[in-house]
Amino acid sequence: MTDADAFFEAVREDNQTALSRLGSSKSLYADTGGDIDTEPVLRATADAEHAAWETFLEWADSEPHEEAREAFEATAGEERDHYETVLDHLEDEAYEPREIPALHEYLRGLESTVERVGAFVGRVLASKRSKEQVVGYFVGDADPQTASVFREFGDDLDVQLERAEELLETVCESEEDRERAQEAANGAIEAAYGEYVETLESMGANPKPVC
Repeated sequence: MTDADAFFEAVREDNQTALSRLGSSKSLYADTGGDIDTEPVLRATADAEHAAWETFLEWADSEPHEEAREAFEATAGEERDHYETVLDHLEDEAYEPREIPALHEYLRGLESTVERVGAFVGRVLASKRSKEQVVGYFVGDADPQTASVFREFGDDLDVQLERAEELLETVCESEEDRERAQEAANGAIEAAYGEYVETLESMGANPKPVC
């Protein structure tokens, strides 16, 4: 097992409950404000993709580490393409993204390369769970073509995870670096999960049972 494999395993273990619940149908319920229909699902997805595009663009603009900067630039480009694809499906050229998700507020507060790379892993792991719910929605809505589009988004997240794995091996030169990266990964997932819990509770829903 490589150091990166051990890192991923540790992050998944530390956040097993949060990741499980972020991958439940209640996650989509929270993201859409309880209105699980095509337009709200697309709007929530557009918000997430736009926030990711802006986050990785900001990171790339301020990142001194060459390999990390290139990785963030590539990821920003993918997220921009995702956002534009969602807008095409939404068919609303005037759409303006809503507030920045808590996950991305957390990511944008990180400045060190090690922390950013760790949080990059956390963000991808959390986002993969939510994308699975979006795919599931369109499968259930008998719209396999749109479901296929969002499966491709998931494929891009797999590529991003591989990108993050390579970066971990490059930027984490010591055990202290790995610990800082893991703390940042956990922080990213906790930010996403915290917002999930807060949103559901504000709607009078119980965030704990997985459905």
